[in-house]
Amino acid sequence: FMLSQPVGHSTEVPLATRARYLASLSFLLFLGCVSSVVPVLGGDAEPPSLDFAALAERLLERLELRPGERVLLVGVPGSFDALVPAFREGVAAAGATDLGAWSVAGDTPDAWSTDFTARLAEASDETLVRILSEVDAAVMMPGASTMHPVYAGLQDVLRRGRGRTVHFHWAGAYALDGTLMAQTPEYDAFYQHVLHETDYTALAAAQVGFELAMRGGEVRVTTPAGTDLSFRIGDRPVTKQDGNASAARAARALNLIDREVELPAGAIRVAPLEASVDGVIAFPPSVWGETTVHGLVLTFESGRVVDARAERGLDAVLAEMDSAGDAGRAFREFALGFNPLLAIPERGDPWIPYYGYGAGVVRLSLGDNSELGGAVGGGYVRWNFFTDATVTIDGDVWVEGGGLVVR
Repeated sequence: FMLSQPVGHSTEVPLATRARYLASLSFLLFLGCVSSVVPVLGGDAEPPSLDFAALAERLLERLELRPGERVLLVGVPGSFDALVPAFREGVAAAGATDLGAWSVAGDTPDAWSTDFTARLAEASDETLVRILSEVDAAVMMPGASTMHPVYAGLQDVLRRGRGRTVHFHWAGAYALDGTLMAQTPEYDAFYQHVLHETDYTALAAAQVGFELAMRGGEVRVTTPAGTDLSFRIGDRPVTKQDGNASAARAARALNLIDREVELPAGAIRVAPLEASVDGVIAFPPSVWGETTVHGLVLTFESGRVVDARAERGLDAVLAEMDSAGDAGRAFREFALGFNPLLAIPERGDPWIPYYGYGAGVVRLSLGDNSELGGAVGGGYVRWNFFTDATVTIDGDVWVEGGGLVVR
């Protein structure tokens, strides 16, 4: 289906050996995680309410705040209001500085306001980024997006090599045809369970093992529908979304998304060397614009679409690509989910949780990859999710038919 550093040691160990060791250890740990999963969706039982105090505690744990760090919340007043006081109390308890909460929806509630948010309210376009440069850590709550000036300003700060943010979007549920689904109490309960129960140590180990294997190897992605795409990553940055939002991790950041930490966590992301991307991507039914396209096949040479064919709806595909300019025909990103708790639920109608961060879900995206350290600009981004892919590195199978392989 489709939706739109090793530990130092005096003895030199071959890269592939380290990768296999780490991968085997982490996948065994994952089996323990999966066996303890408690189903959240399905049945007639009322989904559990969100525990905002516990959510705030987990966010603070992942941030590992240092005394004196300046911390801001950005969001929309509404269903997550109870998170704000709980989180701010935790910031103060950690010895950090509470900068308050900024509403992207207009007037900031009095209970959210501080002298810092008042400065933001009075800031001009020229002074906004300078003021936001004082922020060491920010949490982007549900409803906040890059279309809002403060969010976009914080991204400018991150691009300059300062600060970190947590993406606590609490959204990104997709149908199998690539359409975004509305958030529901059931999905809220699902994500709450994932945030609390993820084995972050095992997740990080699995991702390190996969990155080590990719370095110097050829990655190949195939699907039953006919996808057969290969690429190399060379020395490109690999962002490991392992839930570590600490200042120490941010100090090692190599690109924008290294400083934007997703919670729930799970995916590894990389912009392959553009000239190395060759082959085809075959799409099951997918939505382009408002048109459902059937039998779409895109052929890539050196990271560019050189041919596009479809049984029905090709005009919609070409129109979207043409409107995006050069970025519309550029390969953007390979991403692979590693979190077993974010896998497609086995009960009820299948859906893809949190932007495809679940175990075995592959993203083969088109467009601008500058935030990942790639060479393609232009702004256009299209995510294409595959849940039945097989991923190999120099012939070694890491994902088979959408399932992570225990090595």
